Parts: sequence; structure tokens; C-alpha cells
Amino acid sequence: MQGQEHRAQYRWVPVILLFVIGAVNILDRSTLAIGNSHIRADLNLSAGEMGLLLSAFSWAYAFSQLPLGALLDRTGARRVLGIGLFIWSIAQVFGGLSTSFRNFVASRVLLGVAESPTYPAGAKVIAEYFPRQRRGKPTAVFLASTTLAPAITPPLLTWLMLAFGWRQMFVIMGVTGILVSLLWMLYCRSKAGIPPAEAAHDASLSAAEAADEASSSKLSWADFRHLFAQATTWGMMIGFGGVIYLVWFYLTWLPGYLEHERHLAIGTTGWVLSIPYVFACFGGLLSGYVGDKLMQGGLTPVNSRKWMIAVALLVSAGFTFLAARAESATLAVGYLCVVMFFLYVASSGAWTLVNVVVPKRMIASVGALQNFGGYFGGSFAPIVTGYTLQYTNSLNNAFVVAALVGVLGAAAYVLLVRKQITGRETLDAPSGTSVMT
Repeated sequence: MQGQEHRAQYRWVPVILLFVIGAVNILDRSTLAIGNSHIRADLNLSAGEMGLLLSAFSWAYAFSQLPLGALLDRTGARRVLGIGLFIWSIAQVFGGLSTSFRNFVASRVLLGVAESPTYPAGAKVIAEYFPRQRRGKPTAVFLASTTLAPAITPPLLTWLMLAFGWRQMFVIMGVTGILVSLLWMLYCRSKAGIPPAEAAHDASLSAAEAADEASSSKLSWADFRHLFAQATTWGMMIGFGGVIYLVWFYLTWLPGYLEHERHLAIGTTGWVLSIPYVFACFGGLLSGYVGDKLMQGGLTPVNSRKWMIAVALLVSAGFTFLAARAESATLAVGYLCVVMFFLYVASSGAWTLVNVVVPKRMIASVGALQNFGGYFGGSFAPIVTGYTLQYTNSLNNAFVVAALVGVLGAAAYVLLVRKQITGRETLDAPSGTSVMT
């Protein structure tokens, strides 16, 4: 009995480490945005070149999703995620040592490739350690990193940059990631390391969950190709593109917007940026609760998620438009708080959709395809914004473009995401009572 309790408690070790890895992931990809002005001045980059540099990460991140999702479903997540974290931390150090535009682009491409397994791997790890009806809480802990980390990122990275310089900021974050990768490899055992009674025959498994376990040992390449034949897959990819365009737009250009358009000092910007992300944290946490309530109220698992995502995207797009036309910095930040709250309702909701729309053996693949669509679309945000700034000397038009992309993303969820995704054998996707949040 004590052994079973110990194994149950051990399940939370990888969850805590996933939260830490998720936070490091957000911090590392944000360093370039925080150091935007200093890096442009130091390397003599134009706004257009900075846009291309900011997009280098997201292009590499997007296209790496295609092979890595299937790889994770076929080989497991522990080793892939650990190696990825180590490599992206090395890339972060190289970014701090870059002396040219070309070298910096190479370091950001490597960062994007190596970071790409993070969220599909997290979904896979949780599915391996927890039966479906117990995944809600651990997934909420893991995804809290996507909202809590952005809240602390601006003041923390701004302080590091002002205290040590932008190059040292990159190196410090890279060394931190290397240490976390070693902890992950040491303390996160593979599923095979857990006794079979715990890993595959948990007494709490429902009949539907047991059947799903039995059919989820390996994903075939034919199953992976079959995902592209289903409208729901495309709806999730295109819709998440709208979500991530907005996320990446704010992550990469919001610091510069507050400094140049709203005339805030660099030190002040770091703290002001954290305010909208506090609202984002609450939005992300609320997303899972609202989705569960909608499903309990009679909506299907798919509808309980897609309508929440679509409405949240529309609200976020509307307030993005208003933020660009706010008469004061205070009002603009207020609008941005509303934007971030609903944007992360949509972002977290998209990941809850993954776990109710697909059989367990395809979770990483569908999550990776969703991420591919998201970051393929999101990759255009820094480029469009950079050249808009370069040729108009204002970011207001870029806000309008971002709002329109959000509306298109909402339309994709409404029109294309209509039913659950199945394998070639038309497996039923269980609608367990606990979902990813």
C-alpha cells in the first residue's frame, strides 16, 4: 500500500519539472524581444531585419513540429524533451555570443528546432503518467507556465539586461536551461520504469480508458497521414495560427510598442508588461473550468471547447483594435489586460481541445500539428510588424492586422472543427470527465 502511495506521489515529479521547463521555454524565447532595442543598436539592425530575426525562431519551431509529433508518439517523450532542452540552452548561449545578424539567425533557428517538442511532449508525458480522468490537475500545473512565466519575464529579464547586459542575459538563461535538462534526465523516469500495475493497469482506469491504453502502444505513419484528411485537424491548425499570431505579436513587439509608441522608460516597461500577463494567467486557468462546465451543461466535448476558443479570440481581436487607438498609455494597458485574459482563454482552450478530440495514442501528433499551424501563422507576426514599423513609423496598422488574423482564426474553429478526430480504424475518442487544461 505504501509503495502504491509512493508511486502515485512520484507522478508529480515530472509534472513539476514540466512546469519549470515550460517556464524556461518562455523565458528563453523572450530574451530577444526584451533586448530588442539594445540588440538593434549594438548590431546595427534595421526594424525589418529585427522582424526577420524574431521570426527565425518561430519558423524553425513550426516546421520542426511535423516530424517531432510522430516521433514522440512512437518513441516516448522523456529522452526527446531532455535532449531538446539541452540543445536549446546551448543555442541560447550562442545567441549571447553572436556578433552578426547571420550568426544570430542561426542561433534562433537552432533554439526553435530544439524547443519544438516541449508542449506535445508535456501532453504525452502526462498521458503516460495519469489516466484520462486524472489529467486535468497536472495539465493545469504544466500549462500555468505559459501564463505565469510571461508575467515574470519582463521584469526579470529587464533586470538581468540592465544589471549585466543583453549578452550576459542570454548566457545566464542558457546555463539555467542546461541545469534543468540534467534534472529532467535524472529524475524523470520513462514509463517503462514504473511498475506495470501502476503504468498500465491502474485500478482507477475506466473501461474506455483501458481500451484506449490497449490500442495506444504505437502510432503508424498511415495514421499520421490520415490526420490530414480530416477537417477538424485543419481547423485546429488554422485556428491556432490566429491564436499564436496574436501571442507572438505581443510577445515580440509589445516591449517596443510601449517604449516607442507610449514613451515608457525601459525599466518601467519591464514592470508594466507583467500586468497584462497576470490577467493572462487567470484567463488560462479559467479556460479549463469553463470548458468543463460547458460540457457538463450538455455541450459535446468538441463544442464545449471550440465555442469558448472562438468567442475568446473575437473578444481579444476587438480589444487589440481598441488598444491601438487608446488615447493614453494607461487606457492602452487596460485594453491589453482584456486582450491577454481572453487570448489565453483561447490558447489554453486549444490544448484542452487536443485531449478531448483525439485518441490517446495520437495526442502528441495532433498537438504537434496544432503547434505547426500556430507557429507557421505566428511566424508572420514579427515580419509584418517589423516592416509595418519600418515603412510607416507606427505600430498602429500592425495592431489592425493582428486583430483581423484573430477573427480569421475564430472563423476556422467555428467552420472546420465539428467532430472528433479518429484513426484509420475510426477509433472512438473517449470523452473522459477530466481534460487537459
